[in-house]
Amino acid sequence: MDQGAPLSACQAEIAAAVQAESGRVLATLISQLGDWDLAEDCLQDACVAALEHWPQAGLPRNPAAWLVTTARRKALDRLRRRQTLERKLPLLHMHSATEDTPMDADTFPDERLKLLFTCCHPALELETQIALTLHTVAGLSTADVAHAFMLRPATMAQRLTRAKRKIRAAAIPYRVPPLELLPTRLPALLMVIYLIFSTGYAAPSGEQLLRVDLCEEAIRLARILTRLFAAQLQPNAEALGLLALLLLHHSRRAARTGVHGELITLEEQDRSRWSRALIDEGLTTLDAALALHDPGPYQIQAAISALHVQAASAAATDWPQIALLYDALWRWQPTPIVALNRAVAIAMAHGYAHGLALLDDPELAAALHDYQHYHAARAELLQRLERYAEAAAAYTQALARCQNTSEHLYLSRRLAEVSRS
Repeated sequence: MDQGAPLSACQAEIAAAVQAESGRVLATLISQLGDWDLAEDCLQDACVAALEHWPQAGLPRNPAAWLVTTARRKALDRLRRRQTLERKLPLLHMHSATEDTPMDADTFPDERLKLLFTCCHPALELETQIALTLHTVAGLSTADVAHAFMLRPATMAQRLTRAKRKIRAAAIPYRVPPLELLPTRLPALLMVIYLIFSTGYAAPSGEQLLRVDLCEEAIRLARILTRLFAAQLQPNAEALGLLALLLLHHSRRAARTGVHGELITLEEQDRSRWSRALIDEGLTTLDAALALHDPGPYQIQAAISALHVQAASAAATDWPQIALLYDALWRWQPTPIVALNRAVAIAMAHGYAHGLALLDDPELAAALHDYQHYHAARAELLQRLERYAEAAAAYTQALARCQNTSEHLYLSRRLAEVSRS
């Protein structure tokens, strides 16, 4: 960081560095301190210290190691203030000798996989597993996690607190589980990794559509899982399918926003900006998954994404095949979100009116009443059918539920278009 840069630029760079490293740092602190709440509190203290120190001194060579070292010192201070140092000191003893020795990238531990398995322990309810992972491994704020679950932040905060208490009370181990337990833990892990990526791919709030750090963290975790299964057990088709799906989605990231940060839909994207390397890797990974002849929903979604990236243009997209794949996905996952995507695919393959009729099913409409993308999809089909007043009303509904600036810009533009028609 240029020490002569304006403070606002420094703060932006610091915030980005802290955000990118928070999951790795928190996992390391939990591993070292053995106390979840203490680790979170001391990470916050270290972040405050970074905001005070880094604008003058510049970003350290290894921000994560700096944060861990600072947080450990903060932990010692807190423990002394609690007058429980003698009881807690053994937790820090193994690290005290190197407390003032900065770690480098080669020696800095990465404990996120252990943290992921801890968050996804079967003793916790699935929704709690997902929420806890999004908050800790992915570093989402309590408010953003609450938004993903359509809950109040205070309610989500209580849920997260209860989950951490249960981990402590049940002595849930902080480790990668034994080989025989891996297959039963895999479904939750895959779902959580998928949700981490989805949150980064379309951030629920804020000014930017993308959080590349979350997308890349999800891909990194998916790679680790596929390698773990390949090395310790045997290749897992769904783990490979998820990795393929994430790679193919991420290949389009450079074309998904415009010069002002506004969303650019798949149909409007400049396909020359897509990453050929990620596409090739994603297609190769999907082929490896399909070769195992063990089908599942992530492989189906990856196959859908593969058809999109292989189309030379939006007009060349094989929508009938995509619609058939969504039929198959619906049989695996008969959820409102799959129904929404299936209806859009059917609209593109077999007519806008047909797709709109599926979206207007009363049960689906009730289930997705508060879901921004449901109203945006209805608005798009109504606009294509030249039912502009209804499209405007649907875009207005979507805007009322939108908390992301990039998507808000896109929806506002589409609302202006139909309002002029």
